[in-house]
Amino acid sequence: MAHKVRVFNSHWHLPASKPLRIALGILLIILGLLGFLPVLGFWMIPLGLLVLSVDLPVVRRWRRQLTVWWHRRNAPDDTKRKRAARNGRKEERAP
Repeated sequence: MAHKVRVFNSHWHLPASKPLRIALGILLIILGLLGFLPVLGFWMIPLGLLVLSVDLPVVRRWRRQLTVWWHRRNAPDDTKRKRAARNGRKEERAP
């Protein structure tokens, strides 16, 4: 089965070989560190981490924690109030 990563609403196919995927992820991160140069950019670092998250459980865990944090941060206000009430806290309202 071909590995795919989803970035927003687009799907990207990754190489079938695990060593090739890991090498691609590491290469993207290294080139991303040279982001001050033309053509290369700091955008390559998160892309490299995304590629590595397919094969490395530690990076996959970081990606999942970031996804959960992002969705909780952008949850509607009523969801935040319900979560706060469930945890025994009272949410403060902005004036």
